[in-house]
Amino acid sequence: MDQKAVFQTVASDFDAVNKTIHEQLASNVPMVEKVAEHIIDSGGKRLRPMLVLLSGGLAGTIDTRHHLLASIIEFLHTATLLHDDVVDKSDMRRGKPTANANWGNSPSVLVGDFLYARSFEMLVKLGNLDVMARLSATTRVIAEGEVMQLMNIKNPNTSEQQYMEVITGKTAILFQASAETAGVISGYTPEQNQALADYGLNLGLAFQLIDDVLDYAGDSQTLGKNVGDDLAEGKPTLPLIHAMEHGTEEDRSIIRECIRKGGLVHLDTVLDIIKRTESLEYVTTKAEQHAQQAKECLNQFSDCSYKSAMLALADLAVARNS
Repeated sequence: MDQKAVFQTVASDFDAVNKTIHEQLASNVPMVEKVAEHIIDSGGKRLRPMLVLLSGGLAGTIDTRHHLLASIIEFLHTATLLHDDVVDKSDMRRGKPTANANWGNSPSVLVGDFLYARSFEMLVKLGNLDVMARLSATTRVIAEGEVMQLMNIKNPNTSEQQYMEVITGKTAILFQASAETAGVISGYTPEQNQALADYGLNLGLAFQLIDDVLDYAGDSQTLGKNVGDDLAEGKPTLPLIHAMEHGTEEDRSIIRECIRKGGLVHLDTVLDIIKRTESLEYVTTKAEQHAQQAKECLNQFSDCSYKSAMLALADLAVARNS
């Protein structure tokens, strides 16, 4: 099953989610709508709202509560993207100029704040305290993950464990919440909700690990961003951490200097070290392990089109090229 087939499983519900998203973007301030619509309509995969819908249909029926929850999740994610691009000083996302490149940092930060506020208004409308508690905690963990990443920038001593803590907080935790909260509003058993939480967490980890592989192995046009962006920002992602651990002393010295200074002056040399130490293979294998763990979490659910789509989604998280 390819990504198009996965999407078709919830296509009609996705139309309802998109309608809700655009209705909730309404604001008396034109710039708020303009900036928010720019990033929401910029061609993202919408994996997190898709995960809400698939999880909701896995052992139950998708209804308007799931549509609203999927929209909330997308607003939370979009808010983090607006803030991330300001922090990272990014000028391109998904092959298009970022909001801060078009309108500046201040509008991007403030519209991100608007999306956070609107998402919590929508949570009140949803009226489920368990979901509100989970998403409130998730939003906090995402912020903590972003701060941890910021602390690790230009720090060549970052360990693999520290890296995994960062990607769990900044990426995987929202995947986890997307799946788990869908189960909560569907009235699943605690065991089923835990299985969905574990599925989402492992899916998110696999997704981010491959994201960090593609930063060194992808194609700029396909990725919608520049290859080597992480190195340019001095981010010690797992391909670099592994290469330092398994390269020569000279290799370690080169990579450490690149992390400390940032920039792309030594990109070709770093790419050669990463290739020689088989670091991308190592990270890809780790992603495949998390994808397999995600699939095993679905064993307690009966076979259906939603389960097939979620199994395929785990494979696609690893097999993608963008």
